[in-house]
Amino acid sequence: MVDATGGRNRRIVLYGNPVLRQPAARVASITPKTKQLVADLITTMLQQDGLGLAANQIGEPVAIIAINPRAAGLDHDPCCIINPQVTFTRGRLEAEEGCLSFPGLYEVVARPRLVVVEGTDVEGETTRLSGEGLMARVLAHEVDHLRGILFIDHLGSSRRQLLLDRLNEFKKRELLACR
Repeated sequence: MVDATGGRNRRIVLYGNPVLRQPAARVASITPKTKQLVADLITTMLQQDGLGLAANQIGEPVAIIAINPRAAGLDHDPCCIINPQVTFTRGRLEAEEGCLSFPGLYEVVARPRLVVVEGTDVEGETTRLSGEGLMARVLAHEVDHLRGILFIDHLGSSRRQLLLDRLNEFKKRELLACR
């Protein structure tokens, strides 16, 4: 478990912010700054009632994700994975999905039924997290964020076209927040 003591609740960037499309840089070494970012990610995720959160969602384009298994009904503390890689998937499941960078927007997206992610924990140890159903969806969603892929990218073009007004509203809100 990561101690989020000292973590700050950071602003989550909205759709339209270029950092969401920027592929995340790998973390070369775990520094005090990395540990602070991990604490901030967990605090922000918990304060914003998220199931997961990628570092680029708080404006930091580095390869770190926070996951809250308890929000998915699992008995596992919130954690972070540094430089996560999906190492195994199985099956497909369509279900409703949302994103903290698209507040209030939910769409049906196909994701793997089972996902295994490997990476490093905040102490530099190899870690592995697997999930089925909702937890698999969260893991796949957050790793996608680090590649600059958003959940709306999994929708068909006609569905994205129908969402255009809402997407433009997120862009306007983000532009105002960055002034």
